[in-house]
Amino acid sequence: MSTTPSSAHSSTQPTPTASQAAPTPTGSTGGLPPGFMRNLGLVIALLLLCVVGAVTAGDRFTSVDNLMTILRLASVLGVVSVGMTFVITGGGIDLSVGAVLALASVWATTTGTQAMADSFGWPVMVFTAVLVGTLCGVISGVLIAYGKVVAFIATLAMLASARGLAEILANRKTQIIDNEGFLSFFRAEPLGVPVIVIMFVLVAAGGWFLLNRTTFGRRTFAVGGNPEAARLAGIKVQRHTVYLYALLGCCAGIAAVMLMSRTTTGSSTHGTLLELDAIAAVVIGGTLLQGGRGTVVGTIFGVLIFMTLTNVFTLNNLSTSAQAVAKGIIIVAAVLLQQRVARRSG
Repeated sequence: MSTTPSSAHSSTQPTPTASQAAPTPTGSTGGLPPGFMRNLGLVIALLLLCVVGAVTAGDRFTSVDNLMTILRLASVLGVVSVGMTFVITGGGIDLSVGAVLALASVWATTTGTQAMADSFGWPVMVFTAVLVGTLCGVISGVLIAYGKVVAFIATLAMLASARGLAEILANRKTQIIDNEGFLSFFRAEPLGVPVIVIMFVLVAAGGWFLLNRTTFGRRTFAVGGNPEAARLAGIKVQRHTVYLYALLGCCAGIAAVMLMSRTTTGSSTHGTLLELDAIAAVVIGGTLLQGGRGTVVGTIFGVLIFMTLTNVFTLNNLSTSAQAVAKGIIIVAAVLLQQRVARRSG
């Protein structure tokens, strides 16, 4: 009598450990650091864009002021994209971050919040924005992890709800920030570098460390690569999913603070379509949409490529429609390249 497949499997296969559940985030490249060739391709693409900008726009592109302009624009998208890297690596998706950013900016600039900031200090506005963003992320995460709502639908519902609530709170008006302490701190430029750029660097560095050097990061790879194996390895998959969406919501709140300081306003129109740019930057950077592999470094390069492309187009007086077409081509090319790499590695 032959042993049944199920009994044979259970008798010979040990329960996977946490390290076994987590797929290797990147493959071997003949002794080179993991992801080296992918990141090298992104660096080359960014350098080529810089060459095009220098040739077509001259000193207007190569000036230090223009470099800081690119970095300022990249900062808000970059912070959101770092959070999006975690969610996509964990096998999820979030379409609501732009609306959550708008809601956080509006709530942090209401008359009541600014009055509290005048009494207790401008950090009240920062705390409010980050708290609102994080709570929105928690709600989305709970709906997805425990309510079993598909991530696309849950975050689409959050997008509509957050944008609508922002419009109600602001009465469809732009709220002006009058707290001088807030503006003076976040618009400062220590050593010639804007504070929001420093914030971007700190968030990116923290995101890289969290994803690549901590148990939280290893669990994120495991949950995105094989949720069932991760569960068998002892990982609380549902709880970890909530953490991932809360992290992205927190990043949206931080980005709201940065955008508030840059525009001196809170508005229900802030962050429109930001989620699409963030997803595109993450995919271009090499994070798999299927989950299980992610790279913060690649995401940062994806953000810089996007912002540099936008800057080159703007300096050459090309329309926003042409920019949209170029971005679409880049996204499709990145996804096709991902599929090719996945087939070869599989």
